[in-house]
Amino acid sequence: MELPVLKIDGTPSGKNVVLDEEVFGATPNEHVVWLDVKQYLANRRQGTSKSKDRSEVDYSTKKMGRQKGGGGARHGSIKAGIYVGGGRIHGPEPRDYHFKLNKKVKQLARVSALSLKAADNAIVIVEPFKMEAPKTKEFEGILSNIKAGDRKVLFVLPENSDNIYLSSRNLPEVKVITVDQINTYVIMNSRSLVLVDGVQDILAERNK
Repeated sequence: MELPVLKIDGTPSGKNVVLDEEVFGATPNEHVVWLDVKQYLANRRQGTSKSKDRSEVDYSTKKMGRQKGGGGARHGSIKAGIYVGGGRIHGPEPRDYHFKLNKKVKQLARVSALSLKAADNAIVIVEPFKMEAPKTKEFEGILSNIKAGDRKVLFVLPENSDNIYLSSRNLPEVKVITVDQINTYVIMNSRSLVLVDGVQDILAERNK
């Protein structure tokens, strides 16, 4: 796939780039995409949810009533879950949600995600640029110029730029990352993928 490199004012720079077919034109495997997204979200979970069971509730241990002759069910403790203030029955316990995926599976998931974006014509290439100071309005104008301002955008830089990052921080639909931080989840969580020229070559090299 061949794409034009745009200037930040939205006009063609005169340069075209060819996306690597092995990375941007592969047959997507949606199952491994799902697995990688599932792992990413699972690994973010704290797993600290906890409720008290009947052995942990601070309540009286006195037997509710006599065993027989009460005309109802037998109850041994007000800590039982059926009583207000009693322990929770089968409540959550702290647990670790982390699980591992094979590196090849994660790589295939990234390639599949990039290929899905390429197939949807959701990839834009812009020429490298710098911002002298953090200016949200200026950055918003750049996104509008390249026709990416009306959708959820993942903006990928070859290296860190504080001014570009700070300019995007107040835009809820925009996420700016470096190429080292890219993963399947952030790709799939965006509608438009904006790559600074050169990032596509780094992605192709790292995902083969």
